[in-house]
Amino acid sequence: MTTEASGPASGALFYESGASWLWVLLGPLAAATMLWIQVSSGYGYQPLVPLTFLVVVTGLLAVQVKAARIHTRVELTAETLRQGTETFPVADIVGLYPPAPNRAQDPPKWTSARTLGELTGVPRGRTGIGLRLSHNRNAQAWARNHRGLRAALAPLAPPYTGPFDTSRPDDLDAGIEPR
Repeated sequence: MTTEASGPASGALFYESGASWLWVLLGPLAAATMLWIQVSSGYGYQPLVPLTFLVVVTGLLAVQVKAARIHTRVELTAETLRQGTETFPVADIVGLYPPAPNRAQDPPKWTSARTLGELTGVPRGRTGIGLRLSHNRNAQAWARNHRGLRAALAPLAPPYTGPFDTSRPDDLDAGIEPR
């Protein structure tokens, strides 16, 4: 059984929780609203409907918040980058691609690279960051505060301005002759 950390690990350079538990308070708010509607319309106090709203809304929101905290959490330490359920070693990051321009006609090729976090794409409300990885691979990291994540990654990985071509080995990209 795994336990979910309530906050960033010690030594975290960047952290986003994924979702706030405050959303669960909409359940009691929905119940209070239903009770107010009942009383103000003259039906009196009938607890079944407000209690149903309390349980259903709170339960559904709790499941959604828990899922968001698992699948959209971002945590960067000096050794690892955690994106959702995937933990990735920072040592594998060769460099950061430049940010994608807003509303570009032709988006950069790194925007079609694999998304970290075992997701099919960058989660809604987040912005991708292009990563050049070792062994001639590319990927996208993502965060709500993408500028903050990029700033935290910058000291760990230099900017990458080389080609996107994945057919060349990294040693040639770095100017190192193969053995």
